[in-house]
Amino acid sequence: MAKLTGLQIQKLLPKTNCKECGSNTCLAFAMKLAAQKAELSECPYASEEAKQILGAASEPPVKCIELGVDKKLRLGEETVLYRHEKTFVNQTALAVNINDTDSPESIEKTLVSVRDYVLERVGEKLRVDMISVTDKSGEPAKFANLCARAFEVAKRPLVMRSSNLQSISAAAKAVKGSNSVIASANPKTAVELVKVAQENGHALAVTAPNLDELTALTAKIKESGFNNIILNFETFSLSEQFQVNSITRRAALKDSFKALGYPSLKFIDGGEMFDISTDVINEITKYGGICVLPYFDPAMLVSVMTLRLNIYTDPQKPIQVEPKVYPVGEPDRNSPVFITTNFSLTYFIVSGEIENSGTNAWLVVPECEGMSVLTAWAAGKFSGASIAKFIKGIGLEEQVATRQIIIPGYVAQISGELEESLPGWKVIVGPQEAADIESFVKARIK
Repeated sequence: MAKLTGLQIQKLLPKTNCKECGSNTCLAFAMKLAAQKAELSECPYASEEAKQILGAASEPPVKCIELGVDKKLRLGEETVLYRHEKTFVNQTALAVNINDTDSPESIEKTLVSVRDYVLERVGEKLRVDMISVTDKSGEPAKFANLCARAFEVAKRPLVMRSSNLQSISAAAKAVKGSNSVIASANPKTAVELVKVAQENGHALAVTAPNLDELTALTAKIKESGFNNIILNFETFSLSEQFQVNSITRRAALKDSFKALGYPSLKFIDGGEMFDISTDVINEITKYGGICVLPYFDPAMLVSVMTLRLNIYTDPQKPIQVEPKVYPVGEPDRNSPVFITTNFSLTYFIVSGEIENSGTNAWLVVPECEGMSVLTAWAAGKFSGASIAKFIKGIGLEEQVATRQIIIPGYVAQISGELEESLPGWKVIVGPQEAADIESFVKARIK
């Protein structure tokens, strides 16, 4: 498969362009197969010849697992070891654990907190992805009822953790169709739990004392026809977890070792916040699929979610906001006009400082390919002529009565060109640093 191009693969496809695989054309699907971003099984009309030639080689090196009713939570499907090679795709899912022996008040508080928690960073809204429910009571009905309640309140897929087959079976039925995770099957319980997972539409986490036994177990389960697998490693230290995560991912990506080509699941069962945070960071930076936190702590979530956002953004594509005019506060036709680039971090810092100054203003954000102010200027994307063209194109002169525009102090040299390109406008050079906007507003703008 690695030697076949998209065009070569297309010749083996039905060429009906039926779109049932999710791609617009058979060629587009063939390109995904060539990049190992899709599986041949997604094509309902693949011939026996195609299956024989392409076979398992068409699968992504790390299996994609879809969770949730809408299947929008995706794990795995990675193709690189290091984000700078291309980019990481499906970020580590974060879950918060509750036990069925916790007090009803504590459980309800955690579920509501997880449901309502939203962290906004550079225009993206970050949330807790899952709820983990641990069976500590050993009572199947109690565990199943809590799983049902957790799904009802939080509206998130679950990680259902129990060593009791009756408890797992009852819980799996209680949230059937939620596309959750059963944790965790071992060599003794795998056969029974595969049936439970298949009947209720859940993924199955599998575990074993070591990688050799885990490899044998995943291969056996896959041969039985079930492939919705997640790996739950038995490790006893941070260094061991780091090592196992790295070995597994390298085996899947570099050696095409299918028995380890699945996302992983890590339970963090307690400890000091610093130690918990370190474990979470290890999972985020070293290929973790699902990481279960022992409790809900918004202070810890801010740190780890911000890190996750940074790790799982494309290093070759800056985060951008839409080029347009943004109102800050409640501006009118006479409100001042500021300008900056469409690099997300720059936009949110500048708009935040304008808002903090207590003034209502318009913030003009032209297309700069997501570059910062100085980078965009050096690349010729933030010049007087390009800014003027953007302002005229969006009809800003009809939207505002003022004819003054404030530019970043770092590009004071474009003021003359901008005034020439925008007849009737006066350019005011603002501060170099966004932190100085508040004092600038108080001193220069009435």
